[in-house]
This record gives sequence, C-alpha cells and structure tokens, in this order.
Amino acid sequence: MKITVWGLTVSSSWGNGHATLWRGLIRGLARAGHHVTFVERDVPYYAQHRDLTELPGARLMLYREWDEVFAARRSMLDADVLMVTSYCPDAVAATRLIEAEGRGARVFYDLDTPVTLARLEAGEPVAYLPSEGLGGFDLVLSYTGGPALEALEQRLGARRTAPLYGHVDPEAHRPVPPAGECGDLSYLGTYADDRQPVLAELFIAPAERAPERRFMLGGSGYPHGFPWRPNIWFSGHVAPPEHPAFFCSSRATLNVTRRDMAAMGWCPSGRLFEAAACGAPIVSDTWPGLDRFFTPGEEIILAAQASDVLDALALSDAELRRIADAARARVLAEHSSDARARELVGLLESIGQRQAVAA
Repeated sequence: MKITVWGLTVSSSWGNGHATLWRGLIRGLARAGHHVTFVERDVPYYAQHRDLTELPGARLMLYREWDEVFAARRSMLDADVLMVTSYCPDAVAATRLIEAEGRGARVFYDLDTPVTLARLEAGEPVAYLPSEGLGGFDLVLSYTGGPALEALEQRLGARRTAPLYGHVDPEAHRPVPPAGECGDLSYLGTYADDRQPVLAELFIAPAERAPERRFMLGGSGYPHGFPWRPNIWFSGHVAPPEHPAFFCSSRATLNVTRRDMAAMGWCPSGRLFEAAACGAPIVSDTWPGLDRFFTPGEEIILAAQASDVLDALALSDAELRRIADAARARVLAEHSSDARARELVGLLESIGQRQAVAA
C-alpha cells in the first residue's frame, strides 16, 4: 500500500508530539511492506531543531512554498491513501488538491481532537479544517476515542470515524542504563499553560514537601518564571533517542495530560506508552477511559494530589518494579507501533471494501 501524508512534522521532535508518533508508525508500516511519503512544510522553527532527515522505507518531502507541492503533485497523488492531519500548515490546500485530482482513499487524521473540538465550541477558527467540515473524507481518524468520535460526526459531518491511539516503537523505547545520578520522580513534557496547574500539584508540590528527594524535569518552552525548587534538576529539551535514558534515570515518572484531552478522556499521550515501554513505573493524573489502556493499581499509579505522589514514592523498589513490568507487558502486547500500524492498515483496507460494496 502507498500512503501519502500531509502533516505537521516528522523531521523535528522539538515542541510537538506528532513527530515521534509518526516515526514509530512509519517504521511499523515499512516493516509490514507499506510505503509512506510524508509531506512537510520546511518552517524555520523546526528546521533549527531538525533531528531526522531520512525515513528508512519511506520518503520525506520538505517544501517551503505550496507551489513546490503542486509541481510535484503527481508523485504524491499516485497513492492508495491520501491523508491530511491536524496542524498541517497547508491542510486546506492539501484537501483541495486531493479533492481535485486524487484517486486514492481520502483520510483525515486528527491528532489533536480535544483541541479541535474545544476551539469549535469557543467559536475560534481552526486553520487545518476545511470550511465545509470533514464530510468529504472517506475516513476520519482520531487520536482520541470515546465521545470524541460522535462529536466529530455531529460537529464536522464526518461520515465514518475510528480511533487511532498513540503507540510506541519498542526498538526506540526500551529499558536502558540510567544517565548519571538517578532521581526519585521525573517528568518529560513540553511546557503548556493548561497543564501547569496539575504539574504544580503533582510535581512542584511534592518536590517542595520532600526536599530530600530528587526531581528531574525535561522539556522545552519553560518560562523564566517557572516555580523551580532546589531539588528539581532541569534537562531542557530531551531528543527522542535520549528518552529511554531519561525515563530509566528515576524510580518513577509522572504523566500529566493536557486539559482539553483530560476533560474529554480516551486520549493517552505517546509519552505514557514510551515510559511504560522503557520499564519506568508511571504515576499519572486520571481521566475517563484511562483504564482502557492500563489497569490502575496494577499497571499504573493514579494521583489527584501531592500526597498521592508522595505515597507512590514511598513504595518499595520491588513494588514499583512489579507495576512497571506489568505496564511494559501490556504496552508490548497492545500498544506497539507495529500493532497500531496493523490497525491502521485494517481501517484503510476496509475503505476499499466499503466502496466496492457501494459500487
């Protein structure tokens, strides 16, 4: 199967969650014999922090002006599947091109569904959505399941929806030796205003209440006024190849979900699966549907307040290891990039089957 994707970025993991997910999914598709062309606008922000230039088994096309895409459109449109994603800076132009000249199955993949729906609810423009909605696509995939799927149908006219959740490539994320001195609790994530209240409760407050413990924070975009504590060590941006060592350098790691995603539920972050695949015990905020992916108390520790985090850190190393091993086994069985690639292929093949029946 040949798949062309117009997306936000796969070449830079700086400040976004799309790139790592696409890298794992593309590797999974390539291992199964499929070929992906990923079309990405070459913007300065990502160009300055590019950490991938080649996609084994796939093609990366970087462009600066839409005219370059239009000139090379034949090679892109010669595909079984033509996919546009959320936050693609030329999503609408790509949609119009597919409508005008594309013959493959038309797919929209919203990797930011809660954000999309929240903006629509607030009456704000969503630049990556066609003005008429999503009714022109044969399939609308959503990073978020549950009630979000019905909302995509009702609000945006999607004719057929399906979840395509996050995932992890076990070849890229696996247990490794720690990098330097180990800490008690780590957190890896880009700074976000809407995540800050929960981060303050589940990371800053425990650090303040347990000054004898070591806390490790990694990610980009943290402001000068961030409420640092003396026992918080900051790593800055952590590139994907360094994620395993980061996760394996603490007794436990924290997961904090974006506000809109937590409110809607059924939206596991890629970091959640990455940490589990690396064998890190996970302490997480809670949201509807989380128990669909991990069993609370057995594969993940849930926390609503600082005392819950401190209770988790008080567990023995043996108990934390038991929880981490159970989570890793669950991820390898159900949430690997290969497993998600198989789900995607099954969904894409079903489009052709439905079209054949309709004909």
